[in-house]
Amino acid sequence: MILHGRVLVIAGSDSGGGAGIQGDIKTLTALGAYAATAITALTAQDSRGVHAIAPVPAEFVRRQIALALADPGADAIKTGMLGDVATRAAVCEVLERLAGGVPLVVDPVMRAKGGAALLGAEACAMLVGRLLPLAAVLTPNLPEAEALLGRAIPDLAAMAEAAAALRALGVPAVLLKGGHLPGPVVTDLLATSRGIEAFAAPRIETRHTHGTGCALASAVAAGLAQGMELRDAVLRARSFVRAASAAAPGLGAGHGPLNHVALITER
Repeated sequence: MILHGRVLVIAGSDSGGGAGIQGDIKTLTALGAYAATAITALTAQDSRGVHAIAPVPAEFVRRQIALALADPGADAIKTGMLGDVATRAAVCEVLERLAGGVPLVVDPVMRAKGGAALLGAEACAMLVGRLLPLAAVLTPNLPEAEALLGRAIPDLAAMAEAAAALRALGVPAVLLKGGHLPGPVVTDLLATSRGIEAFAAPRIETRHTHGTGCALASAVAAGLAQGMELRDAVLRARSFVRAASAAAPGLGAGHGPLNHVALITER
């Protein structure tokens, strides 16, 4: 496979291998993109949850990003778990200074799959006030969107209103994920300057959903890095996550990981 499109991922490490930097690298490689990384935190976690978090010093995070942007360079950037306020400020500063014109996919990662809070109130405010203005697309799930907007999102109509409200925070596009709504169909909404488009598909009944958000955002970033239009990148990313979820290997006692090579093994 010839790798095409350079993606810098700025996120935390997942010791369980399903999400975070590990899941991002697997996703990008499976889609034929090159992954560079800047690790913001180390986590001790398994399929049942996050048990401990050790932050990486903010200045070291800044240096990782600056070096990766200089060599090998980046055609797209994806952020995931950014950690504390100092780290978040360092990320914003170096991206403002060195990453102008590079499309940025922001996955807010406010809670782990097991429910552990990963983003405090002050860091959340910095996300809205400083990181979103740099972004090309924001990819929240419903609990993250509710936290960002300070209101409940109980149904599809409320989702459409929320997607528009999130765009109004200053980000050009929002991919609002609807997996937390009950029902046999999962609907995601893509809000852009052209309006709101819905993508619906039958729900895949599985507990093995660890890393789905990381994989989706990284897959979108891969598409943008490879020159795809946002809508096409989203469509491919959704297909990738659905295939990886349907073929999950069944590992772990809790929310198990995806099969990131499902599309490769199908060929």
